[in-house]
Amino acid sequence: MKSVELFAGAGGLAMGVSLAGFESLAVVEWDKWACDTVRENQKRGYPLVHDWPLWEGDVRNFDWSSIPEGIDLLAGGPPCQPFSMGGKHKAFGDERDMFPSTVDIVRRLKPKSFIIENVKGLTRSSFANYYQYILLQLEFPEVSRRQHETWMDHLRRLQEEKSSGALHGKGLTYNVVPTLVNAADYGVPQKRERVFIVGFRADLGVEWSFPRPTHSFDALLHSQWVTGEYWEKHGISKAKRPDEPERFKTRIKKLGSSFLPLEDNPWRTVRDALTDIPDPRSTCPHSFRNHNFQDGAKVYKGHTGSPLDLPAKTLKAGDHGVPGGENMMVMSDGSVRYFSVRESARLQTFPDGYIFHGSWTETMRQLGNAVPVALARRISASVAESLAEVQIRAISRSKSRSVA
Repeated sequence: MKSVELFAGAGGLAMGVSLAGFESLAVVEWDKWACDTVRENQKRGYPLVHDWPLWEGDVRNFDWSSIPEGIDLLAGGPPCQPFSMGGKHKAFGDERDMFPSTVDIVRRLKPKSFIIENVKGLTRSSFANYYQYILLQLEFPEVSRRQHETWMDHLRRLQEEKSSGALHGKGLTYNVVPTLVNAADYGVPQKRERVFIVGFRADLGVEWSFPRPTHSFDALLHSQWVTGEYWEKHGISKAKRPDEPERFKTRIKKLGSSFLPLEDNPWRTVRDALTDIPDPRSTCPHSFRNHNFQDGAKVYKGHTGSPLDLPAKTLKAGDHGVPGGENMMVMSDGSVRYFSVRESARLQTFPDGYIFHGSWTETMRQLGNAVPVALARRISASVAESLAEVQIRAISRSKSRSVA
């Protein structure tokens, strides 16, 4: 199956797509530092990326005539700054808004499916109309915006077309499934909430739903405070365990009194993710790349760090200041330090063999903007499975006709 990746960054989503079995026909990214990261891994022969056809530049300037229509998957995370909690919240008025370009590419390539990722802020009430506008454009990409038409007028026209039912079954349309996802629910050691918009071309007849979560907070609480398995796994004696969190005591008591087995795996914590990696301040030699100590971590308002025995807070595309506080670990004794680049990569589920190019600031920006590889793989694999079922049905129909 063939794919194209837009706004690829350091390669998190694209790597998950590759792990799901797709072959990339184009991997497009404009940022030099992120491209340097991919190129450096290609030079080293890193297997997941060494064959990627990387193109550095604006997606609007790529020669899309070189890509055949009807590819299996278009994937990408348009720049999130127009919608992020820390941005200026301009949405359509922000020149970095790449959703119009994404819709244009969908219209041109007519992919069988697409996966689009963005920040939770896209679902904020202040963006409600624009979010609906994005979804309707992806559902009906051939109903393009007219010259001199405002986006609000275009939205109203799309709403009218949808409610009339005139467009269903005609032209290029997609069945679109938007979902707000917490990466921790899928085994990522980070509480990272993101919007995924997944679509399948309507003529394929795919009925798709987002994969069921595999991990839960309740299962983590049960493992820590009901059975104690979590602490035993990490070799932490009862005397050295922290106190049971006061705010969760009622919830823990309920879990302890229930006879129903928990089907989910426990959320993965910072300690789980980093258990076998040495402290970057250690003088002992180690083989981990990108694992240098970054000094200067301290606690203040909005800069409090991630507890060791919970999933990390959302990694941010920043180094110091308030964004950097989310990229900081709170140790067992209450002291804090910044996550190293390698530790941050672990929290984003990048493999240890994948290295990052650039300064501390640049590498943390790449990681803060990335899609966790494990989550990308899970979603891409589910999409691949549905596309494979379509192919199997088509082959079966063809054989039936030939027999008849």
